[in-house]
Amino acid sequence: MASNYETFWEHNSFAVVGNKAKQNFPLLTYRGLRKLGKAVFPVDPSMDEIEKDHAYATLDELPTQVDAVVLEVPKEDTRDWVAKVVDAGIKDVWIHMGRETPEALDLAREHGLNARIGTCAVMYVKPGLSYHSIHRWIAKRSGKY
Repeated sequence: MASNYETFWEHNSFAVVGNKAKQNFPLLTYRGLRKLGKAVFPVDPSMDEIEKDHAYATLDELPTQVDAVVLEVPKEDTRDWVAKVVDAGIKDVWIHMGRETPEALDLAREHGLNARIGTCAVMYVKPGLSYHSIHRWIAKRSGKY
């Protein structure tokens, strides 16, 4: 049976949220989802374009509703982005490891979001041999995949 982490990636459409003005945009996750054939929209309030694709400043600007959101924003912005996920009516959110805060998690819980935390998205979206595959192997062996 697939874990809650694995089922997140079964969705068909995703918003990948970053903020390049404060840290690198999560390109590995974005590219990995595209390579898997998913509909993926970059959301970055500091950029007009990501990988030659139009970047949206907010979830409200997306041309269509997405099934799930990957948040890889600075930790101090996580709670505000969880609120935006709630406002957009999206129920599945991935908060990149180390970016979760008690306030963000409380808000997600209060609104019934299925929030995945504590691990790296890339080990799920980037098949093949890499340091992420080693991380994936360790997570599987330790029951945290």
